[in-house]
Amino acid sequence: MSAARGDYLPGTSRLVEDENSSLVNGQIILTPPPTKSPNDPLNWPFARKVLHCILVCFVTGFTAATSNDAASAQTGMNTDLGISYNTMNTGAGVLFIGIGYFTLLISPAAWLYGRRITYLVCITVGLVGAIWMARVQGAEDTIWNQLFVGASEACAEANVQLSLSDLFFEHQRGTVLGVYVLATSIGTFLGPLIGSYIADLQGWRWVGWWAVIISGGTLIVLYFGLEETSFNRPAYRTSEGYSGFQTQNIAGAAEKVMQDSKATTGDPNDAVTTTASEPNENGFETEKPKTYFQRIRLITPAPNLIGTGFKQYVTRLVHTLRVFSFPAVIYSGLQWGAQDAWLTFYLTVEDTNWYDPPWNYGDAGVAIMNVPCIIGAIIGCFWGGYISDLFVLWMARRRGGIREAEDRLWIMYPVALFSPLGMLLFGIGSNDGWSWPAPYVGLGFIGFGWGCAGDLSMAYLMDAYPEMVLEGMVGVSVVNNTLGCIFTFTASYWLGASGTQNTFIAIAVLDFFFVMLTVPMMIWGKKCRIWTKRRYLNFVRIRDSL
Repeated sequence: MSAARGDYLPGTSRLVEDENSSLVNGQIILTPPPTKSPNDPLNWPFARKVLHCILVCFVTGFTAATSNDAASAQTGMNTDLGISYNTMNTGAGVLFIGIGYFTLLISPAAWLYGRRITYLVCITVGLVGAIWMARVQGAEDTIWNQLFVGASEACAEANVQLSLSDLFFEHQRGTVLGVYVLATSIGTFLGPLIGSYIADLQGWRWVGWWAVIISGGTLIVLYFGLEETSFNRPAYRTSEGYSGFQTQNIAGAAEKVMQDSKATTGDPNDAVTTTASEPNENGFETEKPKTYFQRIRLITPAPNLIGTGFKQYVTRLVHTLRVFSFPAVIYSGLQWGAQDAWLTFYLTVEDTNWYDPPWNYGDAGVAIMNVPCIIGAIIGCFWGGYISDLFVLWMARRRGGIREAEDRLWIMYPVALFSPLGMLLFGIGSNDGWSWPAPYVGLGFIGFGWGCAGDLSMAYLMDAYPEMVLEGMVGVSVVNNTLGCIFTFTASYWLGASGTQNTFIAIAVLDFFFVMLTVPMMIWGKKCRIWTKRRYLNFVRIRDSL
């Protein structure tokens, strides 16, 4: 594909202007181009963007924490109620189902009713799950409250990424996704640590009650503090704003695909009217900023919402399933899902091995083992986030200003070294009774892989298909949590049959294999984008017409 021809290919764009000086002084091109509207989230003051980012990342960290703190109550539930650990393990599998498939189920709401309502619904569902967990009486309660707790994390699986893409430009996505993955990591690893102290000091039921209290407070803060970021950007696009390769109008490209298809097939049903490439006639340069109460409306209806939108909701839900035909979605889901899968193994070993000699740890001692994971995740998020943004910019300048989505994947290769090494250090160390520091260093390496692989794979997907952020992340969540569910149900049996050492050697090999899927993605990723270009443009065109 030639930049000079102005051909559009998703994931290939001009990042730096002025080819002749791009290696030195070329300026970054803002993608998507901001409008002149004062209500465009891209035009918000930096402090306002940061506040919104803090709120959605808090939701991310909090829901990740509540989804992982059930283990803190396991000993108490087993002692007081006689609930078996196998039952609790089943609850963990149900948790993954709740996360992945509620993410899919709720995804059309963000387009039809606004971003805010999805956060409020998910936190409310989590509140129900937390009350149920605090009032557990038997095995059924233990399993099914986790479905609600998992569903609460659905807003953090795709909607947070969509909200962040509403606020920040494409060249900033690695950094902001690094913050997102860091929030996920802190919640995932800090949740069990805090939960263990709560269980020790106040009793295991208070793990649930504190989630109830924080969920209630979060609902109030979100209702009054979280602004709506949905913005009808196509209505503000003008033909002048989309001339040239770097700002190719995707709606125009989709229109051309539709016209080509119509000319080939003669199908009159393919004709869909779009306003994306038409000049705006509403005088947006004099548009007034929305009032505070307009910005915090419970529901912000989409411009094309018909009635209650029920039929549109179902149609969009079915349409979203098409994302599983994009290789980049499967790749990203496997990368993130593998990290979730390994989480089950090392947390299980911590709970079964480290209470015994030679360590004889208590609940607090085991919980503190999450600290090196957090440290590693912080480093991984910085590497996969901010550093990857700098690397992509450097690569684009070397290429005369052109960025390819696969550029970011070069940063993934250290994960192939450190993450499997971490598995070996921790697994063999847990089997042979190693003391500080080797197992803890291993956990740090595992945390690095968690933060880096998640950040980079999702940033790559958003780079490759920038108009399909929500649906792409929904696909990632379904793949990710399905994989996590499978390994959760098999972890205990695998460890029991093969032993800790052999199991961790095996998952270290699997970890290396999953990460090294980056190689074929780098080799054939652009060909996959060329192959799926028509499908992608049609996906966006059909979605926006529903």
